Amino acid sequence: MTEVTEAFQPLQADDPPLVAGYRLAARLGAGGMGRVYLSHTQGGRPVAIKVVRPELADDPDFVRRFRREVEAARRVRGAYTAELIDADAAGVPPWLATLYVPGPSLAEAVHRRGPLPTPAVLWLMAGVAEALQAIHGAGIVHRDLKPSNVLLAADGPRVIDFGISLASDVTSHTATGAAVGTPQYMAPEQATAGEVTAATDVFALGQTAAFAALGKPLYGEGSAVSVLYRIVHDAPDLSALPAQLRPLIARCLAADPQDRATPAEVVEWCRQRLGRDADAGAGPAVWREVMGPQVMVPSPVPDPTPVHTLPVVTRPHPAAPEQRRSRRRRAALITAAATALALLLAGLTWMVMDAADGSGDRDAAGSSASSSSSASGSGSTATPGAGTEAGAETDVGADSRTSTSAQPSSTAPGTSQPEAYPQTWLDEKNSVDIDDPDERKDRKGDLRFVCKTAGCTLESDTSVIGMVYSDRPGATLDTCRVVLTGSKEHSLPLAAAAAGSEICVKDPAGDIALLVVQVKSTALWDTPGISFLSADMTLWRAS
Repeated sequence: MTEVTEAFQPLQADDPPLVAGYRLAARLGAGGMGRVYLSHTQGGRPVAIKVVRPELADDPDFVRRFRREVEAARRVRGAYTAELIDADAAGVPPWLATLYVPGPSLAEAVHRRGPLPTPAVLWLMAGVAEALQAIHGAGIVHRDLKPSNVLLAADGPRVIDFGISLASDVTSHTATGAAVGTPQYMAPEQATAGEVTAATDVFALGQTAAFAALGKPLYGEGSAVSVLYRIVHDAPDLSALPAQLRPLIARCLAADPQDRATPAEVVEWCRQRLGRDADAGAGPAVWREVMGPQVMVPSPVPDPTPVHTLPVVTRPHPAAPEQRRSRRRRAALITAAATALALLLAGLTWMVMDAADGSGDRDAAGSSASSSSSASGSGSTATPGAGTEAGAETDVGADSRTSTSAQPSSTAPGTSQPEAYPQTWLDEKNSVDIDDPDERKDRKGDLRFVCKTAGCTLESDTSVIGMVYSDRPGATLDTCRVVLTGSKEHSLPLAAAAAGSEICVKDPAGDIALLVVQVKSTALWDTPGISFLSADMTLWRAS
């Protein structure tokens, strides 16, 4: 089945086979926060394991937020959510496990079959609204509700991925005040980095339902620039929606959060329109039609079979006197041979050490003469294909070898530990220095976000910038080294960047930064609060 192939990717060489006792069966996806894998409980129930990126795990602020979200998510219990069943925020790296939902996302289902019929949209809105009741009841605002975060199971929708949610009883903003979410499904207050509440999720519910009914985003296709501008400034055009859905979706999309329907009101409104079908439980038949072919989940990976077996023990028979004498003679010969070999090796060792002591003095003189010869411009001979460092290690004495090996190669991997700076914020009033990544409230930093009539770019006076073009997310320090090798570009147009895009930056000091785009808003640059870039940044110093 095509769905199986697309949903379950084989593990790669850099994927762990085991996470906290969960044996991994396949890779489900990856993003700025980490990778997601398929595994199974001891009883064989499939689960989704999300493993946090190592560089984020080294950041104390991120770990605190991750722990807070895990604790909040543990409180969520709902029929239409993918329940959190296990987690370790203090793990190395941190991870969490939710129940795996064997079904396509709403985005995949609509892409495959087109717009959903009106009854299916009503069932969808009721199920997602009920999930939001459970999520909000636990003190959480999802903040990224969208078609790809709604999975279609055989008995109804499931809302997943609280990875960028916030515990609403702690704060309604991120640490930097950055807007977080997917531009096409943001609410106006979210797009302008305003206060985010439960009503923000209701706006996203209206957009998600409209997508299901239309087969495309309500606010149109195109760049995030124009989409976000329309969300903030224009009333939505609901004329293409089925008449039965317009009143409810209009209430969900009210510009003022206070005017939006509550999740409880959405559930009741949908039940009234579904009538007897709601009371008779007709939803599963609708979902079977919408889901398409059943997804076949890979079986659990068995524990490795031990390759070592116990030796077969047999009771020896008494040996005859002649046999015993023969064995003693063989044992004596073996012992004598072993002793002779040991003496021979000892003698060779002393000979080699003595030769090394003598050659050390000769090599020291030879090294001096060689240096003089090089300085005078005379030619030198070398074995073809031998590297300079290899030749140095061959031709110098023991003391010189120690000195040479202590000097790091300019192409050797950097020894610095990665530093994580989640949700780094760039707009036209601030900037960032790679060597001191704390946000600057001025334009004097080395990395700047610039918007002109031709579009928005990342610019730097001294650092080189490059985009990672790969079908698989998860760029590393080595990836950035390759991307930036020989690069002289100090400007990067952001037209092709989107959520999840990876950008590499290197400053003159050799510091390398990887930016994973979370939100790109490149609307009209003269509109306050609209144009910005939010990214998770990982920094390797002197790399």
